[in-house]
Amino acid sequence: MPLRALLLDFNSYFASVEQQLRPELRGRPLGILPVVAETTCCIAASREAKRYGVRTGTSVADARRLCPDVVFVQARPAVYVEMHHKLMAIVDSVIAVGEVLSIDEVACDLTGSWQREEVIRELSRQVKQKLRAEAGEILTCSIGIGPNRFLAKTASNMQKPDGLTVIHEADLPDALYGLKLEDLNGIGRHMLERLNRYGIYSVEALCAASREQLRRVWGGVEGERYHDRLRGIEVVRPPSRRGSIGHSHVLPPHLRYGNGAWSVLSKLTQKAALRLRAEGYLASRMSIRVSWRRHDAWESTAKFTPMSDTLGFLRILAGLWAERPGQGRTGSEATPRPPLPSEGEGRGEGDGPKARWGEPTKVGVVLSGLAPAEQETLPLFADGTRSPGLDAAFDKVRRKFGNDALYFGGAFLAAHEAPMRIAFNHIPDAATESDGF
Repeated sequence: MPLRALLLDFNSYFASVEQQLRPELRGRPLGILPVVAETTCCIAASREAKRYGVRTGTSVADARRLCPDVVFVQARPAVYVEMHHKLMAIVDSVIAVGEVLSIDEVACDLTGSWQREEVIRELSRQVKQKLRAEAGEILTCSIGIGPNRFLAKTASNMQKPDGLTVIHEADLPDALYGLKLEDLNGIGRHMLERLNRYGIYSVEALCAASREQLRRVWGGVEGERYHDRLRGIEVVRPPSRRGSIGHSHVLPPHLRYGNGAWSVLSKLTQKAALRLRAEGYLASRMSIRVSWRRHDAWESTAKFTPMSDTLGFLRILAGLWAERPGQGRTGSEATPRPPLPSEGEGRGEGDGPKARWGEPTKVGVVLSGLAPAEQETLPLFADGTRSPGLDAAFDKVRRKFGNDALYFGGAFLAAHEAPMRIAFNHIPDAATESDGF
């Protein structure tokens, strides 16, 4: 079985970009935060910080305990996206990029002479050399090469940082025996527990299991696919369809009150609606989630006729927000208003339950039930709830003057908050997700 896949993974990407662009941070343990606050957690860590046990998800307090010298830096998503495109162009100039898997990971398909180990090793060395010359010495990558993408991904994780590992079919399964189950892509905490329940505690035991056994473990055909991936077979998965579009944001300290949380939710809703239209979808469900300091997170969902109208989404948001627990009012009375200067620290109407519920610390909006916009069935009689002309005008102004040129006023308090965010498998589009709004 020939070598068919190469996977390139940039090491500690967010932190490495910061260290490359800011020499004073090089060699120092670094934690990247979504917002500078003692109550948040790291979304990335440098190699130096990882040596102390600081990882993605480590709280600021725990990071300080593990590494007293840790330095915290607020994330700059727009910078990481710009560097991503530069790095992808460099890689593509040497080895054709097959698929961008995430902001820091790319897969290349190997054909012809590239399937020979000596050829692809040399091309990999050229990629590394060109990255150092054109992007900088801090932005290293680990490269894995194998019979399929799964094994190439596994190989890329076997030597970090700046590694180059090749797994041949002839090396299987012995080459995998030194790994832990959780080192394999697709085996998280819950899957590990399930494997253990079936008596599988090691990679060796996993490789020895039959297709039928793994089908039972996974509860379906995915177990058979995993069996094949372990043996170097390239499994072609059916194309997936986007299921949702959403945004979330950890509230900075000065917005951890009712009107501040509402303003961020308004901004997130407007951003999600803009993305929805840009990607050609309609949504039929909206969910909001609020995390509190002293209470469990609260969620609420509304269903409606498929649409993509920002104003319609904001009206639904107001209805959901009015249902939040503990605020003591219902209906239009609960619709938040901007705080007045006379209200002390700006904690306006709707913050009565703060003493019991604590501060809101994180909010999120998800639009789901997506369907392609070209499949929309127009109503026979307009009900006055749709505003396609308004959205078209808004979007035209934003494309010309920037996303912060025009927006609904509910987001005023959060106009400079909730900037671009980078999800695992989503590279933000600067045209629709700029930091300005």
